[in-house]
Amino acid sequence: MLWKLSLTGIKSRFKDYLILFSGLVVASMIFYMFLTIAINPSFISHDVSASTDYLNFTFAFGIVLLVLITFVYLINANSLLLSMRKHDYGMFMSLGAKSRRIGLLIFLETLITGTLATIAGIILGFGLTAIVSQLLITKLNLQITHFVVIYPQAIGWTLVFFIFMFFWGAIHNVRKLTHTPIISLLKEDQKPAKLGHHPVRLAVEAVFGLLLLGAGYYILGLPLGMFLLIIPGALITIVAGTYFIFNAMCISVINFLLKRKKFSYRGLRIFTLGQLKFRLHDLTKILTIISLLFALALGAITVGLNFTTLKDLANESIYYDNIVVSSSPAVKKEVAKLHVSSEQTYHYKESRKNLYFMRDELKKQPLKDKKAYLAGHEPRYKTVNLALSQLDKPDTHANNAFSSLLGSSKKIKMVSRSGWRSLSGKRHFLSLLSVKDFEQDYPAMLKIQQLQLKENPHYINQFNESKPVFYQLISNFSSGFEFMGFFLGLAFLTMLASTLMFKVLSGAARDQIRYQMLYQIGARAQVLRTSIKNELGILFLLPAVLGILDVLFGLKLFRILLPNPYHHLWIPFTIFIVLYIGYYAITIKLYQRIVLPEQEKAKEKKQALA
Repeated sequence: MLWKLSLTGIKSRFKDYLILFSGLVVASMIFYMFLTIAINPSFISHDVSASTDYLNFTFAFGIVLLVLITFVYLINANSLLLSMRKHDYGMFMSLGAKSRRIGLLIFLETLITGTLATIAGIILGFGLTAIVSQLLITKLNLQITHFVVIYPQAIGWTLVFFIFMFFWGAIHNVRKLTHTPIISLLKEDQKPAKLGHHPVRLAVEAVFGLLLLGAGYYILGLPLGMFLLIIPGALITIVAGTYFIFNAMCISVINFLLKRKKFSYRGLRIFTLGQLKFRLHDLTKILTIISLLFALALGAITVGLNFTTLKDLANESIYYDNIVVSSSPAVKKEVAKLHVSSEQTYHYKESRKNLYFMRDELKKQPLKDKKAYLAGHEPRYKTVNLALSQLDKPDTHANNAFSSLLGSSKKIKMVSRSGWRSLSGKRHFLSLLSVKDFEQDYPAMLKIQQLQLKENPHYINQFNESKPVFYQLISNFSSGFEFMGFFLGLAFLTMLASTLMFKVLSGAARDQIRYQMLYQIGARAQVLRTSIKNELGILFLLPAVLGILDVLFGLKLFRILLPNPYHHLWIPFTIFIVLYIGYYAITIKLYQRIVLPEQEKAKEKKQALA
């Protein structure tokens, strides 16, 4: 009998359950997506070139961060699941149902809902992971070759984590509900929020919040050697500061505006402010979570995009695009494919201790190099000629640069053309090429380097110093982290939207009565729509403002990886804000469909058909 009543209750609130279920599916889907990247050994070892210790720490921190965010999200989901059923459970208990039976019912409902959502999320995660990974690889031209969409270990860990979370949530829900008086369960929706109005307390809370937030931003600017202390310190102070600021600001601003009759008595502003005030306690917690998710999502996308600057710097920091020392047919064939803009060839003879060059060749074709300098906080490079007089002087910049091109530690000697001809020793040549478009000719140039290394294992030093090989190393490193940044950004953005949308839409059924009453006493539909846009706009705007501030200060952490974390900042910010506004528009549309009076919905359908 209880199961029939329970199913009837779920059926009557099917839309709310559908919203909750879809949110849980999204959460498990995102979790699986990230784990597929983070614990895939082939992807980490082949597509992300970095030190093992650093990678282990980076991905471990990423997993911990995702677990914490998902944990917070699931707590809210469990709370929502319980709040949707409180009235039904209270009614069952008032009709004589035993608390033990109700507890079992709550436990099974929570666990079954969570397990089904997790399985559905993993299945959908296969498709979404494949689509997103292909889009990113194609659009961003990333070099990802070892990414696996269906990864058994990720499936296992996702199931373990989510089932454990829902098992724990089910026990928590049972304990909380069975210890709550029946009258509280039946009247839960009608309880007003308790608000503090004392101005001194609010002022102290606001100042304390600002101090905590300022301390968090200061911690983010500490030397990167204190990295392990920066992260937890900044996280605690920023989250606590954000909570106190939202709580104090919401109460103070709403009370201030309500007292300004010229403002509050226009349109439905007093109703909108009342809505916000009524749900203030819940909104403070939600806005804090949304602000954190906003900062994480925007920060991940911003950092991911900025990793492209490493490839640009790799291209700009080395003058010569390729080194050629072999005249074999295979190398000549690949050289012929290049779009060469300039070529400098030098001949030399090698003895046991020295390398002998013709001074005339180097004078006629001066060696060039890139010199680094700072433009503001961003590194720049300019082309300089290496002084001929210093090429054969040990420990000078010119001598070191020339030696790196030769891949040898032998002494460089300058001789006349006639003197060079009279010398004995093995004859070699060094061709330094520049091409019109490095990225276009990069595959052929890399193949040239690989062929030369295969022909002569002693070429290894020049191979490592060549621009194509260095570009490949940086490209693999940056591509892997670009991919992870975008994936994380999309994950947090979806969680952000889910959390806010579900919180707003879950209360829409109760708000429907208020909007219908306003419509019946003469409020125009357009005025109701404006009120909805204003109320939801505040919910979306407040966390966005603090989230942007968090990102602006938090980017300092990436100075160790990126030459300028603030490079072209407007691009990721524009992309993210457009997506965020899109979620805002969807939420408004869904909310209006629920709360607007039936007469207005009928008019909209007629207009759509017309």
